[in-house]
Formats: sequence, structure tokens, C-alpha cells
Amino acid sequence: MACLETYDPLGVLKPVAESVWIVDGPVIDMAYVVGSLPFTTRTTVIRLADGGLWVHSPTPLTDDLAAQLDALGPVRWLVAPNKLHFWWLPDWKARYPEARVCAAPGVRDRAKDRLPADAGELDDALPSPWGGEIELILVRGGYMTEAEFHHVPSRTLVLTDLIENFEPAKTTCWRIKLLMKLGGVMDPGGSTPYDLRATFFGRRDHLRRAVHTMLAWSPRRVLLAHGRCYLDDAESELKRALKWML
Repeated sequence: MACLETYDPLGVLKPVAESVWIVDGPVIDMAYVVGSLPFTTRTTVIRLADGGLWVHSPTPLTDDLAAQLDALGPVRWLVAPNKLHFWWLPDWKARYPEARVCAAPGVRDRAKDRLPADAGELDDALPSPWGGEIELILVRGGYMTEAEFHHVPSRTLVLTDLIENFEPAKTTCWRIKLLMKLGGVMDPGGSTPYDLRATFFGRRDHLRRAVHTMLAWSPRRVLLAHGRCYLDDAESELKRALKWML
């Protein structure tokens, strides 16, 4: 029995701001210390000023979804924001061979041949590949580095696993609900999972700078890969969820 309900309909573009959409995907099981944990999945799509589409954390690509995307514009960017969010990228690259792939540091070591040989590695010390449209900051931890993005025109912050926010009403197994609550990732108190926090030990100055950068962007909304997004009170939710870093 599935322990999480999905955000139906799946594989459909859902507008959240001007030139910004999300696509909800299926529940996947991720290996954990003992057994596995279920996660809902989500892609973010942004249409850039040149008409090209920027796709973050690709979920399964169906013919119907591809038709919806093609109606918006050409897929030009495929982004793997951390080493846990790359699995369906080869399917997208096969469908859109001209798209450029960008990945956070560490993704290649994990993904191996699932990442194209010509994929670029994201570096926030360099100018953003998307000019002033999408800003980038890397949050570096001992286990993985995650790339966080800010779409400037819509003031939309796109996160992946830095904040998880699972909804109790969509969590149907008491054991999973308890684990998520104990892990600090249950709505309305969603935050960075406690096990992931441990991998940032000794990096408080770096984390503090990263949070201050994201707060300085003054996002109107925060999109998450797992659970309920923050479409209202984004800045206060962001500060609450990441206060442990400050």
C-alpha cells in the first residue's frame, strides 16, 4: 500500500507564476538506513526570455507532457540540482538532444553514465549560465552539494531537498508519518531533514551566508521538490524553515 498520496494530476504543467510551472510526478522509494522511504516528486519548468525552457529535477517524461512543453517553447536546459535528483534526465536528453545539461557538484560521481559526457557542472563563483534571469547559489555539505535557484522576474525560489514539507493528510501510513515528523519534514513545520543537517557540521558560516543570500532575494514563493510548496508568506516560511542555519 502506498504511504503517500500524489499531487494529481501527474505529468501536467501547473502554472504557479508568470513563466513558471510545476509538474508533479509519482511516488518513489529511496533507500534509507533501514529499508526505504517514499517521496513524492516534482519538476519545475521556467520559460526564459529567449523562449527556451529550463527544467529542474526532471520527473518521468510522457508523450503528453512533451506535447505540453513543446507548445510552450524548446527545452534548452536540463538541471540536476543534487546527486539524488537525476534519474529521469537521460529520458529527457534523448527526447531533447539539443538541451544543455547542468548538474551540481557530485552528481557525476553518483550518476555515472546516466549523466551525459558533456554535462556542465554548476559553480556559483562564476556568472550564472542564465544571466540575470536565474540566480544560483550552492549549499555545500559533507554528503552532497545542492544548487538553489532564484527566478528573478517572478521572484520564485526553487529548492530541492534543503526543505521538505510533507503534508499529514497525504501521508497515509502512521509509521511514515511518525518518521517524517521526527525527521523535521512534516507540514506545517517542514525544514531540512535532520539527517541531512548532520552532514553540514562545521559549515555554519557557509550556511549562514547561503541563507542570507536567499533571504536577500526576497522570494514571493518557494517551490519544493517534496511536499507542499510555499506559495504565500514565502520569506517568513523560508526564514522559519532555515532558522537552524542562522
